[in-house]
Amino acid sequence: MALFKLNVNGKERQVDVEPDTPLLWVLRDSLHLVGTKYGCGVAQCGACTVHMNGNAVRSCILPVSAVKSPVITIEGLSEHGDHPVQQAWDEVDVPQCGYCQAGQMMTAAAFLKTHPKPTMEEIAGAMQGNICRCGAYHRIREAVLVASQKK
Repeated sequence: MALFKLNVNGKERQVDVEPDTPLLWVLRDSLHLVGTKYGCGVAQCGACTVHMNGNAVRSCILPVSAVKSPVITIEGLSEHGDHPVQQAWDEVDVPQCGYCQAGQMMTAAAFLKTHPKPTMEEIAGAMQGNICRCGAYHRIREAVLVASQKK
């Protein structure tokens, strides 16, 4: 075990875990931030997506020892759930089961930082790495477009 200092959602946190523990399990088990989900464990589905340096990263394969910059989880995207992506998800009524939605929203938020006025084709390309087992892809893409218009 080793002590790691992390900045998560703007707060300094300490965890005592094995260096190879994936960030996902540190967030969920040590810090009790359960919005970030386990989906596949091999960075293929996107359910575990968080932000580091404004980029969407898959926390299921990122060892805590490799985390050198602040981490933002779905809980830290906005204090009151008023981020444009969160608002758009509500307006479009995106989720069915909701399991993948935190990862979908984190991917969308990172994408919109670098593509503030995307086309539907760009949105589809950016979101293709996130799997929705319910098949809500049309509403997800629509919500990303709605969020882009809120900025």
